[in-house]
Amino acid sequence: MRLRRASCLTCYWHEGEFVVHPYPGGTPTALHPAAAEVLAAFDDWVEPAKAAESLDHLTPDTVAEAVQALHEAGALLAEGSDEADRDEKVARRWQTWAPEASFFHYATQDVPYADLERAGGNRQGEADTTPVDTAVSAVDGPSHSMFTEYPDADRVLLPRRPADLRVPYEQVLYARRTHRDFTDDPVPLPTLATLLSTVFGPVDYIDSGRSALFRRTSPAGGSRQELDAYVGILNVTGVDPGMYHYNLREHSLELLSPGLGRDEVVRLGAGQDWIGGVAFLVVLTAVIDRMSSKYHTPRCYRVSLLDAGHLGQTFALTATALGLGPAQTGAFCDTPIAERLGLDNIGHTPLYVLAAGTPHPDPKWAPPRATLDTFRATTLR
Repeated sequence: MRLRRASCLTCYWHEGEFVVHPYPGGTPTALHPAAAEVLAAFDDWVEPAKAAESLDHLTPDTVAEAVQALHEAGALLAEGSDEADRDEKVARRWQTWAPEASFFHYATQDVPYADLERAGGNRQGEADTTPVDTAVSAVDGPSHSMFTEYPDADRVLLPRRPADLRVPYEQVLYARRTHRDFTDDPVPLPTLATLLSTVFGPVDYIDSGRSALFRRTSPAGGSRQELDAYVGILNVTGVDPGMYHYNLREHSLELLSPGLGRDEVVRLGAGQDWIGGVAFLVVLTAVIDRMSSKYHTPRCYRVSLLDAGHLGQTFALTATALGLGPAQTGAFCDTPIAERLGLDNIGHTPLYVLAAGTPHPDPKWAPPRATLDTFRATTLR
């Protein structure tokens, strides 16, 4: 029987052990680090005895035991097996994004959901270098941080006069577009305030059985509300340009660092010229402990990404209803943005960038409508 190393395979150190983790469907297995050398001998289909010739510094029994363990774990695959066929298909389909995306996707599949709500520890940040989290004690589990606040920061208290959001739903839904062209007209502060409170503010508070939680206008996994909103102001009436944190409990903008120019925004936005024309941007950041203190499975990082998408859609629809042109992008420079916001990029990290401005009446970046020639060049089925 000839064997080959799985193409979909990640190895790593975890809690002092060397782990071989094939995917999809393989078993993460702790082995001696020499297993990596054994795996290297199976780069292509080969009989175990033939592969052992290149491992002559290891005893035959050691090689045989390693091969058996690696085969049972799914790290070595038998020629002609269903597992080998699936491995080749997955590797081929995911090759553009491998190994990072494919490993994350499959390693977080099929988790034991009965274990999702085990209680765990909650880490707290250093007071002198990180924002203050308003902690709520749990009855039978760890405390969780309900809000992020910067108590010593200068702030702008936002108006609470609601803007008119009574635009028909159908009109808003079909009018929503991703905008790339904006005028130089400033966004009125009451409009920004309404957008922030509608998308990110608390709607009500609930008793989770452990502690109080709050709900927003968007769904959130377990109502953990692990996503914070940081606002970069470029062109809003009554607010100086700079980087701010939206304090949703106080309904205020907390100044983190003054000054923000269009060239810097373009650099932070991975060189995309259009983002320099927005009136403001909103960086969604994840407070990891707020989710992981309750949910220990790594699948819940997926949930945080989905939650960012939920907030992004609510942002886009609300901005449209307010007469703004919304935009969003996953293309941004993570580390420079985290540094600009004063985040450690460890327990508090950026996930998504939203933006808006006054939409241009004659957009140059708007895509043309598809024509007959367009459809002729398109594979429809």
